[in-house]
Amino acid sequence: MAGCRGSLCCCCRWCCCCCGERETRTPEELTILGETQEEEDEILPRKDYESLDYDRCINDPYLEVLETMDNKKGRRYEAVKWMVVFAIGVCTGLVGLFVDFFVRLFTQLKFGVVQTSVEECSQKGCLALSLLELLGFNLTFVFLASLLVLIEPVAAGSGIPEVKCYLNGVKVPGIVRLRTLLCKVLGVLFSVAGGLFVGKEGPMIHSGSVVGAGLPQFQSISLRKIQFNFPYFRSDRDKRDFVSAGAAAGVAAAFGAPIGGTLFSLEEGSSFWNQGLTWKVLFCSMSATFTLNFFRSGIQFGSWGSFQLPGLLNFGEFKCSDSDKKCHLWTAMDLGFFVVMGVIGGLLGATFNCLNKRLAKYRMRNVHPKPKLVRVLESLLVSLVTTVVVFVASMVLGECRQMSSSSQIGNDSFQLQVTEDVNSSIKTFFCPNDTYNDMATLFFNPQESAILQLFHQDAMFLVFSFTSYIGLGHIYSGTFALIGAAAFLGGVVRMTISLTVILIESTNEITYGLPIMVTLMVAKWTGDFFNKGIYDIHVGLRGVPLLEWETEVEMDKLRASDIMEPNLTYVYPHTRIQSLVSILRTTVHHAFPVVTENRGNEKEFMKGNQLISNNIKFKKSSILTRAGEQRKRSQSMKSYPSSELRNMCDEHIASEEPAEKEDLLQQMLERRYTPYPNLYPDQSPSEDWTMEERFRPLTFHGLILRSQLVTLLVRGVCYSESQSSASQPRLSYAEMAEDYPRYPDIHDLDLTLLNPRMIVDVTPYMNPSPFTISPNTHVSQVFNLFRTMGLRHLPVVNAVGEIVGIVTRHNLTSEFLQARLRQHYQTI
Repeated sequence: MAGCRGSLCCCCRWCCCCCGERETRTPEELTILGETQEEEDEILPRKDYESLDYDRCINDPYLEVLETMDNKKGRRYEAVKWMVVFAIGVCTGLVGLFVDFFVRLFTQLKFGVVQTSVEECSQKGCLALSLLELLGFNLTFVFLASLLVLIEPVAAGSGIPEVKCYLNGVKVPGIVRLRTLLCKVLGVLFSVAGGLFVGKEGPMIHSGSVVGAGLPQFQSISLRKIQFNFPYFRSDRDKRDFVSAGAAAGVAAAFGAPIGGTLFSLEEGSSFWNQGLTWKVLFCSMSATFTLNFFRSGIQFGSWGSFQLPGLLNFGEFKCSDSDKKCHLWTAMDLGFFVVMGVIGGLLGATFNCLNKRLAKYRMRNVHPKPKLVRVLESLLVSLVTTVVVFVASMVLGECRQMSSSSQIGNDSFQLQVTEDVNSSIKTFFCPNDTYNDMATLFFNPQESAILQLFHQDAMFLVFSFTSYIGLGHIYSGTFALIGAAAFLGGVVRMTISLTVILIESTNEITYGLPIMVTLMVAKWTGDFFNKGIYDIHVGLRGVPLLEWETEVEMDKLRASDIMEPNLTYVYPHTRIQSLVSILRTTVHHAFPVVTENRGNEKEFMKGNQLISNNIKFKKSSILTRAGEQRKRSQSMKSYPSSELRNMCDEHIASEEPAEKEDLLQQMLERRYTPYPNLYPDQSPSEDWTMEERFRPLTFHGLILRSQLVTLLVRGVCYSESQSSASQPRLSYAEMAEDYPRYPDIHDLDLTLLNPRMIVDVTPYMNPSPFTISPNTHVSQVFNLFRTMGLRHLPVVNAVGEIVGIVTRHNLTSEFLQARLRQHYQTI
């Protein structure tokens, strides 16, 4: 009896528990915003995120555009795209220049005032005044940055998780708006100048993405009065390509790594890629790199056109001094030590990600729901603690270390310049001549100078001198700093290919390729054993339905029929306005199948109602049969001179049946189902329908988007029942895409301007040939088709052309597939 009771508890884990345990819901029931699984405390993907549509809608307006296209116009369109890509790269480089210029200006002003105060107060004993001055600068800058985040919350953070979601095909609201760009740029400027431990490299990726999304549109919702008649690139397909280019340009501008930026855009997000896009993204990255390099070299060194500063973050040149003949950057014997560093970096990165996730969850529950003033005070508190710790560490914990002499470097001009930069940024607080305060040198300098100190200042910390005790004194000390930084960064972000190339390009040292690659791979494998990367963690915390590169092997036990949504909301080819308005206002779906019903007494229906007659006529004209196709081809064969073809055509035409007689396939389809109740197409789905009425067979003809239906209603595209559908006004492709990307909302529509009895013919505007799958298609095939082609909706059509369900992004998330797999195991 006890064994039976235990088995019942295991079997009824999804129902009301019989053992006193509380009820557990399935993931699809816990997708409401803010709701989590309490067992694992995991936030589930939200269903209010919309997917981008990379597939083209081949409707009549688009075909009209294709008819006017020729090779000359195609080349012109491609040339315009290349010019836009170049403009995106240049603008991204200028954004990086703006951020770098003002960050440098504010930090020089802040550290100049505070350093002078420290030097004076070190003798007078008024260091508290210096601390107050530093607090004044930092708190002011951080306060301004906090206000900007309140204006546009999407601008918070680095923006890389949001960009990754967008490139994956998820439309994150507000991520690529002009207001987001302004708040992001000014926010990161004040945050870095305010002394927070943040960088401007990650936000540069987000900034480049916004430039890539907005520049080709030549309009902005924030600047409604400024509009240009630019008809190109009015689709999600073009927009996501430009966002990919902008993200790559942001990486290139931040690190001076155009190839690394291209690989970042490929590795971290873009689900659709081709050779043409690769060239454009690389060209955009190169444009951003050299634009920033040109202006920075001219402004800082006065040598315009010399290209001495490729990126915002300069690692300097890693090179042993000519006087030390035993020094090497690294040797083959050191690879084992690099592997150990990779393991340690992976462990530290996994620990950091775990702590970061717990802190982010705590803030989501306890800080975000509170008033905005609390969030501003939180930022000021972090700035206060950071400033006090930095100041006390510099004044109390700093050690005096010997300066490296530039005479030991040799005659190489660039290496001499690097050494001069390192020595010029040192701080000698409370230290005698020819020595410097290591802590003050790190904390009282811009971030770039601090990184140069860590990479190139000998014996900056004891960890570097430790290498001489374990037999690695022959290795350049900056090598271990670089590999250690790469190991920790790889353990946090779990990037491999792009991060390897970025570090190689940033150091300008190809010999570091192998140790960096080995270290990053080991760090990623070690970290993946414990948790996900930092970007994936924050994507999960936001509940974004991100699709990975591929599904797990065991998911192939499921088929499309197991994961599809069978409860469909659909429209007919000819539908009354009152039905369309009812459907659009009572659902949140972004696309609707266009269907017709299979009836056995269609001729009787055609006599009684013009609307139903139009729908049945459309179904008959759109059904393709082998016999009809053969007759069509036979007619075209008459133009051939062959006597055999002519005879075959004549014989076939002579044996043709009268036109009014229906095809055999059509008769089979109609006899297959018994007649259903007289449910007119102008009736919305009712809750009183029986299961047979709700899930009756429907012939699939195409897909139409919500935005297209609303556009048709707003522009009054309809006809009366007493007229022919040919009298309905026709919209061009430009008119259909005029409001992109923010189409009007159905709730803003003035219903008094519409006649609810008018009929809308949606067939010219629907996509008659979307990608479809069979109900027996394995999940891995469904996943690869959906992700690779960048789809938004994937109809499931059976063998006789009836739609039986639809698959969206939410049906392919890991959480949803796991729930379906558990149900599959329970039914076995």
